[in-house]
Formats: sequence, C-alpha cells, structure tokens
Amino acid sequence: MTHVRSKRLPGRALAAVTALVAALGLGAVNPAQAAPPEPHRPADRPAVQQAPWADEPHGFASLAGGTTGGRGGKVVTVRTQADLARYAGAAEPYIIRVAGAIDVQPFGSSVTVASDKTLIGVGTSGEIVHGELNLKPGTHNVIIRNLTIRDSYVEGDWDGKTSDFDAIQMDSVHHVWIDHNRFTRMGDGLLDVRKDSQYVTVSYNRFDNHNKAFGIGWTDNVTTQITVDHNWFSGTKQRNPSADNCAYAHLYNNYLSAQVADGDPVWSYGNWARGRTRMVIENSYYRDVQHPYQADATAQLAERGSILDNTTGRHDEWGTAFDPRDFYAYRLDPAAAVPALVTRFSGPQKNLGTDTVLDVPAAYPTIQSAVDAVPAGNDGAVTLRIAPGTYREKVRVPAGKPRIALTGTGADRSKTVIVYNTPNAYGGSSGSATVLIAASDVSARNLTFVNDFDEAAVELNAEQALAMKTTGDRIVFENTAFKGNQDTLMTDSPALNVISRVYIRDSYIEGDVDFIYGRATTVIERSLIRALSRGSGTNNGYVTAASTWKDNPYGFLITRSRIVSDAPAGSFHLGRPWHPGGNPDAIGQVLIRDTELPAAIKSSPWTDMGGFSWKDARFAEYRTYGPGATVTADRPQMSDADAAGHEVADYLAGRDGWAPHHTRISSTS
Repeated sequence: MTHVRSKRLPGRALAAVTALVAALGLGAVNPAQAAPPEPHRPADRPAVQQAPWADEPHGFASLAGGTTGGRGGKVVTVRTQADLARYAGAAEPYIIRVAGAIDVQPFGSSVTVASDKTLIGVGTSGEIVHGELNLKPGTHNVIIRNLTIRDSYVEGDWDGKTSDFDAIQMDSVHHVWIDHNRFTRMGDGLLDVRKDSQYVTVSYNRFDNHNKAFGIGWTDNVTTQITVDHNWFSGTKQRNPSADNCAYAHLYNNYLSAQVADGDPVWSYGNWARGRTRMVIENSYYRDVQHPYQADATAQLAERGSILDNTTGRHDEWGTAFDPRDFYAYRLDPAAAVPALVTRFSGPQKNLGTDTVLDVPAAYPTIQSAVDAVPAGNDGAVTLRIAPGTYREKVRVPAGKPRIALTGTGADRSKTVIVYNTPNAYGGSSGSATVLIAASDVSARNLTFVNDFDEAAVELNAEQALAMKTTGDRIVFENTAFKGNQDTLMTDSPALNVISRVYIRDSYIEGDVDFIYGRATTVIERSLIRALSRGSGTNNGYVTAASTWKDNPYGFLITRSRIVSDAPAGSFHLGRPWHPGGNPDAIGQVLIRDTELPAAIKSSPWTDMGGFSWKDARFAEYRTYGPGATVTADRPQMSDADAAGHEVADYLAGRDGWAPHHTRISSTS
C-alpha cells in the first residue's frame, strides 16, 4: 500500500536552504557541570532562532548551560590510536582534530571519551575503523562531529548477539552533540544513547548498511531529552531510532529510505516510541519503509507534516506528547525537500574540521591564550574570533604556529583594539611591538593595533614603539588600523636575504618617523596613511624607511591610496634608506603609485640616512597626484615600461604564485 501524506508548513525552498549552508566551527565556553539539571519546561526561554549548520549545538543539547565540548582547551591533531586515546581520555579539555583513518586494535575495542572534548574529523579524512567511542557514566559536554566510524561488523552476527561493538555508546551522560558523522557496518548498534542520558542532539548523520541503527533508553526512568534532526537512515532494518522511556524525543526533518527488506513483520521499522516515551515527529520523509512510525499504548506520539512514500504497516499517532517550542526555537524544512537536503548535507563534509574557531574572550580570556592553544606545527586553519573590546596585552604568534587568522567581530575595526605601551628601548623592535607575527600564512581582519607609549612622558634616546612587527611570509591585513608614532609598522623577514611578503588592504596607518619600515616585500593598497605632525615647521618625519635586500627587486609598493597630514606644507619626507647596522646590501626599494599626496610632502621628498645617500636607493613615484605631487629634479618618476613590471601581482607572486589581492579574507564573525 502506498500512503502519501503531506501538510503545508512554513519552510524554505531547497535552493534557499542550500544557499545558506556554511561550514561550522565548534562550541563555546566549557560549562564544567558535574551533573545535569532536572528536566524542565522553560516557557519563558528567549526564542533564539537556530539555523542548520550554526556554530553552536541546537535542540536539547543547547539547553541548561549548553554543550561546548573542548572549547577553552588546546587544539591537537591525531593520526594514531595512541594519540586519540591519550587526548580523548584526558582530564582537561581538548579540541581533537582526527586526520586520516585510525585503525583501532584489538578489533572491536573502544576508545574512552572523557568530559569536555570535541572530536572532529578533518574534512572527509577522519575515520575510526574497527573500534568504538565510549562515553562512560557521568561524562558530559562532548561534541563528536564529522567522523566516519565503520567496520567492526562480525560476519554472520547480523543481530549483534556475540559482539557489542557500537560506533558510539554512552551511558548516563549529559550534554552531548553528535553531528555530521557516518556510521556503517558495526557490531550490534551504530549509536546507543543509554541509561538516563540527557540533553542530547543527534543531527546531520548517516546511518547505513546495518541492522540496529540507533537506540535510546535501556532504563525504567522517563528522563532522557533528545533532539534528532536531518539524519539519513539508509539500508538499515530497525531502531531509526527506537526511543524507550524518553521524557522528550523530538524527531524532525529525518530521511528514512531503502529499509532492509528481510520479511520480518515486527522488527523491521522506522521510529518507535516505546514505554512511556513522548515523541514528536515533524516534516520527515519515509520512503520504502515498513512501520514508518509506531508507539506503544503507554507512549504518546504526535506526528505533523511528514511524507510517507511507498510505506506499509503502522503509522501510529496518539496523545499530545509535548511542544518542542516550549524548550527551544528551531526551523522546519519542508518535508518534500528533505531527501535532497539530507542526502547532500548529512555525513562528513569536506569543509568541516578544516578551520578551528577559537572565541576570545568567551572561551579564551586573552588573545595570547588562544594563540597558545594552537599546536606547534599547526596544519589546519585556526580562526581567533575576537569580540569587541580593548585588549591591553602583547600578542606573539611564533614562527611554528602558521595558518592563524585574527578576526575582530565588531561592527568596524575600531571596536576591537589590541594595545600596549612598550618603547623600543625596552627590548628592541621585537620586544616593543604590541603584536609580533613571526609565523607565515597569518591574516588579520577588522582590528586595530596600537602602541600608545607616551613619548612626552619618558625621556629616552630612542622613542620607537611598534604597534605591529611581522617577520613571516604571506601575511595579510584587511580592514585593519595601525596606530603609533615612531616605527608604527615594521614588516620584516628572518634575515636580510630571506624574502617575506605582506599585503595590506583597505587599512589605516599613522605615525611620524619611519612609521612604515623594514625589509619585507610589502604592498599597501586602497589604504589611508596619516603622517602626524611633530610640531616642526621644516621636518616632521618620514613615511617609509625601507631596508630591502639588494637582490630583491621588490620592496614597498603604496598604490591606489591616500597620504594625508596636518603637518605644515613641505615638512614631511616620503622616505629614507635604512641600512641596519650599516649593511651596504640593504638597498631600499619604494614605489608610490596612483596615490594622493598632501601639501605636507616636501618638493624633494627623499633624504639620506646614516651616511647612505637616498640616490643610491631605489625610490620612485608613478602617477602620484594631489598638492604634494609636484615633479622636481629630486623626485624620480618611474617610466610606463618599468611600471608595467611593478604591479601588485609582481610584488606578491614570488615562486608560489601568491595572490591575496584576488580574494577577501573570509569572515567568521
């Protein structure tokens, strides 16, 4: 018999749904609860809409303090059973990235997952093979995502009577989020949520090629609260899921298809509300399923808006069960869209687990503590999502921690400020810098960097005070501000004959003496540069002080930008050649092109430094304009032919074809 049932409910069309899907991060602050609160019906709970693929767990796992996993702990990448067991079973929180297939031995043995952990597969590579994950009684605050757990099935043991090798088994736990995993061909069950476990959400998983898919209960108490949404059950026979004595079981937008057809009249079924379970099913899709949903006489099952396609047998509905919206807000997708939506987006995703998100200060009290959580030799992208505020601290990104993105989440860059006040006299350029980036492949967005050392308050022979110093390669700044006086921004490299590249776009830089300097190949594009007045009528400072290696044809390029100043007319230099330690092999290269210059710029804007003539450096302008752009004999102008070889791409490409100017830094705010 074919029973097709459909109700019109609010929901997005599939095209709108798929357009909004984006990669997820991880949880938030660790609740560190020893025991779960009692179940309750918070009718006055704020209705915060949770879209699919949100950064935070949804459904019951989001209640009573939430499920946050290993946030606040260190990030580690594991590739062996020993490392997985070490970090998953540790007492302290960890974010554990599983890269590659881990073969668990002996066959069918388990890896214990302790409280305050996030386990996440890196793209589609993370697999647990021949073994299970086990959450023992009392475990809480666990996130397991984007993994494939497979192949502990013992041939001939279809009913799982001789081997209890589940994919994940949990007993008497609370606050657990199981999301975007694939479970297939295990012994006994795929997922067992047992013995009064509470505040659990199971979302966007694939259960396939198995007998007993997903069981909930094994208790006489009516305690468990569980949300089950957007899962795909395919080629399974029973427990899709079976829910025994659940206080609240909310199943929505699940897809059950291609049920194993072995002629069993009772134990081939879809969803079963057993004992005194209260179950709500909404907008799910059942295709080729026997007994799509059924309930014991003692249970309550309310169904709304699902589609039955070529189904037979029971489709029970009795009792009012409960209203999930008394507990949390959620959005239903239309039942007709569920097959396409769930088959595409359930299971491990290639864009999950590749970018770890660390929230400051929600999970890490300081920016430096979040940097410290990144492992040395980091091989995955890590985004430090920095909330609005003023962070008075020094930040050091060491050379061994690449692929970090610093992202301010405020409405604009002025809302998130990193500031300190150390002058160069106390530690040199590296010691004075508010932020020092020694790693490569680091980016910063929507932030302000400041060194607010007060030159007038302290008598020093050297008044340099850096807001930012970089020595790594492939550094990108977008929509950032750098504020200081002398030596505000230093873009450098580990050694004179080592080329590092820095790209700065849509940013603001201010200072007075040599406030953009160093030997890195640096492009400043579409930015505002403010030359501050020191109160002199004749010499207020120098915009640049390049120390480019003589064999590097590309030093500083300032292009499509504006230089502004309130200094008197003719009192500011464009730059001077810096030869650190008197090294003659540091021959500065600076090109200012397609940039507006203020009246403060001198008619002879380049000057000598430390006994080295500016004329021996490689200084030039090209198509500058504005009141300070007059052409004189002391203002080299680059020819059209040479300018064709001094575009942004020429400066940045290097041997690896780096081209950050063609993309925007992705925002996770």
